[in-house]
Amino acid sequence: MGQDHQLGLILTMGDDQLTPLPDSFLALLGGRPLRGQAAQAELRGRYELCEDLASTLVPSAQALLHDDGLTEEDVLWRCHLGLAQPASGLQPGEAGWVVRRLAELLNWPCPPLDEPV
Repeated sequence: MGQDHQLGLILTMGDDQLTPLPDSFLALLGGRPLRGQAAQAELRGRYELCEDLASTLVPSAQALLHDDGLTEEDVLWRCHLGLAQPASGLQPGEAGWVVRRLAELLNWPCPPLDEPV
């Protein structure tokens, strides 16, 4: 079985449908086991928040690139700096995950973000 099964991190979305979370997001747990439906539901919510945030940032990132003449790397760094602020509401590691996902959605190379993955 895959790593998600070994960690017990397959989360139920419906009685007959299981959806695994991406390994890149699970890595934010640092190998800690996650137990209980409440903890799994919270993790699912954090993932959905981060995924939605990355998707929502796509048009803004494209506008910064084209309208402000920034490089792709500069755009991603600016996004990371903003998301890494405590006021963003993101937990440790999530800002980096959102920016890496944003880069993936835009098909841009992502600079190293100096935070654990």
